[in-house]
Amino acid sequence: MKKIIGLLLLLQVTLYLQAQEAPEGLFIQSKAPDFKAKDQNGKEVRLKDLLKKGKVVLIFYRGQWCPYCNKYLKKLEDSLQLIKDKGATVVAITPELPENVTKTVEKTGADYSIIHDEELKIMKAYDVEFEVPENVLTRYRNTGIKLDENNGKNGNFLPIPATYIIDKEQTITYRFFESDYKKRPSVKEILDNLGK
Repeated sequence: MKKIIGLLLLLQVTLYLQAQEAPEGLFIQSKAPDFKAKDQNGKEVRLKDLLKKGKVVLIFYRGQWCPYCNKYLKKLEDSLQLIKDKGATVVAITPELPENVTKTVEKTGADYSIIHDEELKIMKAYDVEFEVPENVLTRYRNTGIKLDENNGKNGNFLPIPATYIIDKEQTITYRFFESDYKKRPSVKEILDNLGK
């Protein structure tokens, strides 16, 4: 009986610690951390510089192997002019290596900046990164997805596929943070939250 109680207590503590480590993302009215990195064209992208021109729609996505990510990024590309007409810039962030970013561009036609997040610096700053559990990695491997190869030094980490709108004062004015990777905000919702 003592062993069962001990195991249940250990299980409870483990679940509590795992829950504590789950990313929460940044919240509305938070200051958006600045970042600087190179996009798929080798162009240096810095948040502060982009904000001088207007709002930024910041997207975190899992990788070129994710059909839900590709569908969403394609929708953004298809509506890019509408977003630009609102004075905003789209930037997407991924843990994948640059050669896989190139595959994303091929699959989606993305004409906006896509950034390989070296050492997960941006994902950590926005509190969206998590390590994929072993049971999920096994399922991925069984379907030919090898995160450690796709991500290089970023290993088996992925972001919650979050979307943020950041205003000129570097304040987050909109957030879509959903651990279910199949759910993404509609382009209409993004446009509505960009204002006039």
